[in-house]
Amino acid sequence: MIKYIIVDDETASHDNIKDYASNLSYLSFQKSCYNAFEALEFLNKHAVDLIFLDINMPKLSGLDFLKTLSNPPKIIITTAYKEFALEGYELNIDDYLLKPFNFSRFLKAVSKISDALAINSNPIRHSETVADKKIFVKEDKKYYQIKLHDILFIEAYGNYVKINMADKMIVSHQTLTSLSHHLPENEFIRVHKSFIISIDKIELIEGNRIHITHHKLPIGKMYKLNVNRLIK
Repeated sequence: MIKYIIVDDETASHDNIKDYASNLSYLSFQKSCYNAFEALEFLNKHAVDLIFLDINMPKLSGLDFLKTLSNPPKIIITTAYKEFALEGYELNIDDYLLKPFNFSRFLKAVSKISDALAINSNPIRHSETVADKKIFVKEDKKYYQIKLHDILFIEAYGNYVKINMADKMIVSHQTLTSLSHHLPENEFIRVHKSFIISIDKIELIEGNRIHITHHKLPIGKMYKLNVNRLIK
């Protein structure tokens, strides 16, 4: 069961999301919050798996609210403003729905959340197969099939990503966030807005740097908690 709340200052948006969610038995509605402060108060006392989050709200915007969360649940942005999408994905949101969105688009976003949470709930079974798991990555007009186990780290490079492996590097035309959806969360971790690393390739964590072979990668302030979970 996926416990969710809605954070939006418009009643119609709450009604629309709850109507769509009522068709999915694995979604469990917890609360309607009409501003960020109401949501913060609720989250201080209750755990949820998913937040449907509006951006344009009085006093504290959705994105500013998200920045206050040290360990946010899954986030689906629901907004009429497409210009905040990049900033949203830099904050590691899971999807960005432009109002008005239909049920099909809603279902696609929620299904992605459900799949990700299912992976996290059974990390042992997943880890048994990750060494053999492969993905196709496009570089220019070529498609490379690479093993996830061979990846050291992935770096954002404008509208491209650099996939760094021990023996080569592939530059692919996609965003870091879009590629992250193909990576098992118990094997890869985002440590900076520009870096995702393979957990088992970490050699040393020193201050705000992670050492992987001869590379020293930065730990971003917003992602420090992700790293701390590895060493506690």
